[in-house]
Amino acid sequence: MQTHSLLRIDCAAALLGASPPPGWVTEALLRAPWVVVRRAPLQDGLLPVGVRGAVRAARFAAWLPPGRVRECLTPLQLAARRDWRGHPRSRQFSALAAVAGVESIMARARLAARWGPGGSVAFELASGCATVTAASDLDLIVQPEACLPPTAARELLQQLAQLPARIDVVLETPGGAVALREYARARAPFLARTPEGPRLLHDPWAGAAAAA
Repeated sequence: MQTHSLLRIDCAAALLGASPPPGWVTEALLRAPWVVVRRAPLQDGLLPVGVRGAVRAARFAAWLPPGRVRECLTPLQLAARRDWRGHPRSRQFSALAAVAGVESIMARARLAARWGPGGSVAFELASGCATVTAASDLDLIVQPEACLPPTAARELLQQLAQLPARIDVVLETPGGAVALREYARARAPFLARTPEGPRLLHDPWAGAAAAA
């Protein structure tokens, strides 16, 4: 259950937290009982998860016992399912419409099985609940099997920029999550997000890091 994975749960009562959840959390989970795995360490065996509400400001961090997970979908699994094909809302929202173009670009970059959607697009594809809006970006998670050269990163960035949506790409490296846009500039150190917090990496593929 990696960061960005979407988890289907029973109900809001499955979540644990230091404080009671706001009222919108129960409503959100009744509408779509899915949470997303946050980038944080396990806490006493509990999974760090987040609940998304109807607006961007509505986010709630909580903890989930693994036994309360009923289904798990990673970004790579969502890409493999190709549920965006023929999606009834693709013609309405560019973030959904652009996914087909991403698939072609990733195939040419030899990353065909190493990418997937995140954010609102992933949530809608997993839950079936209308989540994407006209203001939504297309968040992408890319997990290369080996070091991605900066030249390849720049080419990938340029091709994705031609698609009809704002696209934000995160590279999941052995050292942490690095923004593709930053990595493509090839100017180390790179800011990486890790479960323990942000770090500066001179080589994200080796995992060599210094605390930010």
